[in-house]
Amino acid sequence: MSANDAPMTHRRWFVTGTDTGVGKTLASSAMLSLLAASGLRAVGMKPVAAGLELVDGAWCNEDVEHLRAAGNVDVPLALRCPYLLRAPMSPHLAAREEGVSIELQPLLSAFASLSQRADAVVVEGVGGFCVPFGDDLDSADLAVALGLPVILVVGLRLGCLNHALLTAEAIRARGLVVAGWIASVIEPGMLSPEANLQTLRGRLGAPLLGIVPHLAEPSAASAAAHLDLRALRATAAHAARQRSAALA
Repeated sequence: MSANDAPMTHRRWFVTGTDTGVGKTLASSAMLSLLAASGLRAVGMKPVAAGLELVDGAWCNEDVEHLRAAGNVDVPLALRCPYLLRAPMSPHLAAREEGVSIELQPLLSAFASLSQRADAVVVEGVGGFCVPFGDDLDSADLAVALGLPVILVVGLRLGCLNHALLTAEAIRARGLVVAGWIASVIEPGMLSPEANLQTLRGRLGAPLLGIVPHLAEPSAASAAAHLDLRALRATAAHAARQRSAALA
């Protein structure tokens, strides 16, 4: 993808997955790597992250750090990840343990600040599409509030067809656009992977942006070599038309 390719109306996306551990962070980092390499100011956002490790005396979340490294805009951690929680569990449970209430407005404010500082923003969700943040807020609510086109990362393993189709249905049921999907090979020994991919191509109703293979040493750059973001131009324009119609 080149910065001179036909420009996308809005270079902001929400990345979700068919489950936790399906390669969302690798896919999001690969997108950021491509966007930054094209000359854009690109930044990643992980609105809520659960699971910290002590590295050189500081508490860090691996996903948040990967997104930071893949982008090229220096912004405060509080904007890149407004809610950083210690326990590696569902965000609503991790927040409850710490006496924290995850609120929507700080997430929207952080996203707005990032949008002012960067040409492209990739927002990586938590786990699957409907992961709870609290009693009356979940990841799907955030996606709706942001109003961004959604990119679905499908972990290729037994059960992926049902998970992918249900997730796409849930996204569209909330009035959001599935801008594209990325296949992530998480079980190299999966039976009939090509047949599964063909089924998803026929049923998801969105462009396949790439197939990220099982990488011995996964990195944003190595995964980026397997993605093509050019199809996002059409879905970005479609999403913009939907937003305009909703506001009319």
